[in-house]
Amino acid sequence: MKRVDPFLLSLICAIAMASFLPCTGQMRHLLEGLTTTLITLMFFFQGAKLERHAIIDSVKDWRLQGSVLLSTFALFPLLGLGLHALFRTLIPGALIGEELWSGILFLCCLPSTVQSSIALTSIARGNVPASICAATVSNIAGIVLTPLLTGMVLGHVGAGHSPLESVLDVGKELLLPFALGQALQTWIGPIVRKHKVLISFTDRGSIVLVVYTAFSSAVVEGIWHRVPALHLLDVALLDSAILGLVLAMTYAMGRLIGQPTESDISLQFCGSKKSLASGIPMASVIFPATSVGIIVLPLMIYHQIQLFTCTLLARHYAKRSHL
Repeated sequence: MKRVDPFLLSLICAIAMASFLPCTGQMRHLLEGLTTTLITLMFFFQGAKLERHAIIDSVKDWRLQGSVLLSTFALFPLLGLGLHALFRTLIPGALIGEELWSGILFLCCLPSTVQSSIALTSIARGNVPASICAATVSNIAGIVLTPLLTGMVLGHVGAGHSPLESVLDVGKELLLPFALGQALQTWIGPIVRKHKVLISFTDRGSIVLVVYTAFSSAVVEGIWHRVPALHLLDVALLDSAILGLVLAMTYAMGRLIGQPTESDISLQFCGSKKSLASGIPMASVIFPATSVGIIVLPLMIYHQIQLFTCTLLARHYAKRSHL
């Protein structure tokens, strides 16, 4: 069995700390400023690290890359909307409330992961270069597509934000530093690639801080009175259902377009993942602070389910016979 990863444990600790010692007043404003700075640095370093040829190479296998984007930004949102409509029709008022449903629908609009998609593809003996390209393009596209899709799927975004305003906000806070990192890649890139702790500190540190500050606001607003423990189990079941359906559909999609098994593996793993690293910063930009805590709960649960399930699947693929 795959154990809970240390990063997820740090997020759980942040939630526990926010539940008992929420930050308020001036401390909250200071932490929000620090979080914004770390998120900006995270995307700057990601832009500096990513070599331009990786972006160019990503468009070569257009069937695989197109299938991953289709799964990530079309199949997922449609499944989320379909399940939402199904449960509202069959059992209105049952299961989770609309706030958690918003979190599930936001999850469906997010880009794929990078690190875990590549790592699992490698374990499964899949097409690793294709996974690197697909995950990279998904994250770049998500900076624009995620806020647009979130606005379309939810019908509103944040506090009075239109989808276009959300794209501009995300672009200003995430895409601009990424583009600046790309522009300075010749000078900054080698330093960032050599000192990987820079990226590790900024990405994980910023996410833990976002979770702590978001849940502090949510605790003050009474999150644990609004989200019963049983609803978290319902969210886990819905997350599992979405993941299972996408894994089955991406497998069928790969067979339909006649890809090699290695590319099928890349499609399954890149097309079924959702990025915690991108999702939490985006939620903090798109949604009001009092809503972020509940919005990211389904994503945090999905993150662990996808790691556990896809690790088992990767090990299964790894046992296949060499041709």
